[in-house]
Amino acid sequence: LCCKVWSIFWPYQDLLVRSKRRWVLSTIELEEEKDIDGKDFRFLLSGEGVPDVFTVNENNGVVYAHKKVDREKKPLYHINFDVLDRNTGEKLDRELAFDVEIQDINDNPPRFSLSEVTVDVKENIQAGILPVTLVVTDIDQENTPNSEFDITLVSQTPAVPKIAVQQYEGGLARLVLKGCFDYDVRFIEIFLLKKYKIILQAKDHGTKPKALSSTAVVNLNIVDANTHQPTFKERQYYGKSIEMATSDNILRVAVDDKDTPNTDAWRAKYLIIAGNEEGTYKIETDPETNEGVLSISKNYEHTTLVNLQIGVKNVEDLFVCPSLFDSTSIILHMIDTNDTDNVYLKEEEEPGKVLFKPKVHDVDSNDTRYVLLDDPADWVAIDKKTGEITSTKKMDRESEFVDDKNVYKVLIAAIDDGKPPATSTYTVKIHLADINDNTPELVNNTAVICGNKVNKVKVRAKDLDADPYSGPFYFSLGDNETLNLKTLPYLNYSIPLVIIDQQNKAGHDTLEFMVCECEENDVCKEPPSISFGPADIGALTARLLIFLCKYVVLTLQHFCPDKGMYNQEGGSSSCKVGWLCCLFQIQGNGVLH
Repeated sequence: LCCKVWSIFWPYQDLLVRSKRRWVLSTIELEEEKDIDGKDFRFLLSGEGVPDVFTVNENNGVVYAHKKVDREKKPLYHINFDVLDRNTGEKLDRELAFDVEIQDINDNPPRFSLSEVTVDVKENIQAGILPVTLVVTDIDQENTPNSEFDITLVSQTPAVPKIAVQQYEGGLARLVLKGCFDYDVRFIEIFLLKKYKIILQAKDHGTKPKALSSTAVVNLNIVDANTHQPTFKERQYYGKSIEMATSDNILRVAVDDKDTPNTDAWRAKYLIIAGNEEGTYKIETDPETNEGVLSISKNYEHTTLVNLQIGVKNVEDLFVCPSLFDSTSIILHMIDTNDTDNVYLKEEEEPGKVLFKPKVHDVDSNDTRYVLLDDPADWVAIDKKTGEITSTKKMDRESEFVDDKNVYKVLIAAIDDGKPPATSTYTVKIHLADINDNTPELVNNTAVICGNKVNKVKVRAKDLDADPYSGPFYFSLGDNETLNLKTLPYLNYSIPLVIIDQQNKAGHDTLEFMVCECEENDVCKEPPSISFGPADIGALTARLLIFLCKYVVLTLQHFCPDKGMYNQEGGSSSCKVGWLCCLFQIQGNGVLH
């Protein structure tokens, strides 16, 4: 018996013939008139994939494939083919071997190593390559259209500045920035989430059965950088100090900076530009308030005014103009120690501190007693013999007894033992420095929204403390639920608010507001029949947009699903009313949308 397997090299249509979902081995050649000595023979198949995938008809030698095969799992099968004597099992001819190489079809799309990636990018990054690298692979047969692909940028939100994708050999892709980010200008468009969403697509060149593709999402978190110069709130400051004495806190100066609070782009560094040639003064930054604190570092006597020029810059170099910084002047009046009638004290200091001791000289008497004539808040006591004034209670700068210049006045009298007794009065001015001892609260806790006329309500906050312990404020709702959006029905609502001042001190308040249909005079036609109680407050809590200057606006309008949910950067130095829109939707899970 002479049998022959035709050349087993691709293309396989020369080797294997498709017949009703099975593969048949090419015809075995048998020479006519060949003497086979009457032997009864059978065909035998062995090797990879036998018998699970491939079998042979032992009578006629037809080879069949019984299962679908996946080239990406096993691209080639090595099979042995024998002809055996059916009775003895003896091989009647030499063994033949052939390889079945699986033909590739385009059944795998190119895939990104990560379907979603999030990267923090500094706002001041230069145009060029962004720190985002993606890897794409296609497991179809190499060096064929099925495994060749292009990587393109499908969408970008927001659309400015332009971002492109650059493809490299080996399936690498990197994002390229064509302009520069502006954390502040773009915040309206990206609703203060400071995020860019980039969708990339990898699509192969295959045609059988069709071209395949996949996508990946790149989220860019834009991290605020120093793109705003700090500026002094006042162009000139005035202060006083006692001659021949050191002082750790003569005067405080404050700056405005639109960069994100409590970052190096916002933290101020103060320096004395002129007027400190002898090194008498120093200015340092208060880490809590970001104020510049002017101090006298060594004793010296001055009888005239001192004029200091103060500059400020940030801890982080300025991105736009790194060589520039703002400046202001300080006029410091040096006070004779014998003329002082001012006492400087921080509010809420512990009682028991000696505040003042008078110097009285009476040529006609050696016996003088002291009395307290006016102490409206009952904060001090006086020693009748020495006139020494001591604090007896903590003093509150926000008290009604403190004037608008933060001064609490105490009137004392010195009385001698003459007949008639002579009296001299003296006013002691206690200057109270502010601390952050008050929390922000709503100016008005109630509001009405005429749903048929307007779609917003303005909420205003106040803080008894002074700058920098007050506004601008950060507003949020009373817990950390997720924000979704929807129009509100005509009902009464109670919304718990959290109001945070510049130093992150939080106040909790509740806004009660009614959404109703109004008549021409903006009066509700009739009160809603359903009122939300305390148990429903949780269903209305979510994040609230930040406002730059003491205001937050809730706007009610039709929900646009593709807008997402957003927050806002902390308070700005600009004291303008900020209007932004947020929408609400109440779902069954108690989340405010």
